[in-house]
Amino acid sequence: MTALAAKRALAGGAAPPLLAVEDLTLDFRTRQGAVHALDGVSLDVSRGEIVGVVGESGSGKSVLAYAIMGLTDAAGHVRSGRIAFAGRDMLGEDPAQLSDTLGREISMIFQSPRTALNPIRRVGLQIADVLLRHGNMSRREARARAVEALARVRVPDPERRFDAYPFELSGGLCQRVMIAMAIACAPFLLIADEPTTGLDVTTQAVVMDLIRDQVRAANTAVLLITHDLALAGEYCDRIVVMHAGHVVEVAPAPRLLQQPAHPYAALLIGATPGATTRVDDLTAIPGGLPDLRQALPPCRFLNRCARSDARCGAEPLPTRRMGDGHLVRCWNPL
Repeated sequence: MTALAAKRALAGGAAPPLLAVEDLTLDFRTRQGAVHALDGVSLDVSRGEIVGVVGESGSGKSVLAYAIMGLTDAAGHVRSGRIAFAGRDMLGEDPAQLSDTLGREISMIFQSPRTALNPIRRVGLQIADVLLRHGNMSRREARARAVEALARVRVPDPERRFDAYPFELSGGLCQRVMIAMAIACAPFLLIADEPTTGLDVTTQAVVMDLIRDQVRAANTAVLLITHDLALAGEYCDRIVVMHAGHVVEVAPAPRLLQQPAHPYAALLIGATPGATTRVDDLTAIPGGLPDLRQALPPCRFLNRCARSDARCGAEPLPTRRMGDGHLVRCWNPL
């Protein structure tokens, strides 16, 4: 979908969004050829809003998050597009300025806290490191602020847990430490990449409540990367559906779950279990993701879709407006 259409539909004529990704196309160079990971991706996130990005593993969700953070490795190459944060072009940002922005104005909760945390450094010191890097304060002040951050995310006995190592904490507590580290400098934008992976249902709810509390307390913008449509539906204002590096649908969360317009979005919902869903009621999504190293048709869902026709493989996909803030990129929407 075009950047202009995304801006008009998602911003709704209000103030410019805090984050605007416009027609982003990104490849990874490999020995087997270029992997076309993202193709023409556009989305917006405004202050005080939680936007979910959903899709199968391999759809490009995490690649998008890392591209926004400037954390793609040397093999990654942005062929075209723009990432704008608070009106600034992040792709053209001076490296020193970008380093100041990340952690202070934009921060990220990584998917695996045990991997992201330094295993041989006390968790409180890891939070204090962020504060010392981005704030003008002494080590004593940084320690006090780190303890406050741990308390804010409801870590029991934060003074004592400050001196704990990651291996001494449960998965849920490690995730809370990651959130404390991410919000320590009160960022404007928080990117949460699968923040509830591997956690039990009760701990998942606690973690997501903490993120939502941060939105309400500091008017933070959140980009939530998740494969869990039910979780996105409960906590997100809008949902972006990705398939094989394409954004195929964007809609307010209740509307997407009740009236999906893209065949892929409808299949995702049909494959998502609910509290009253029987196993027999779930439907499988046919086929698999295409090989992103190959030349691909305009619609990357073509070979999995029961509604495809000749246009899907030959003509650029249209972006159709299905309602207020509801866009779908498809020749034959539902």
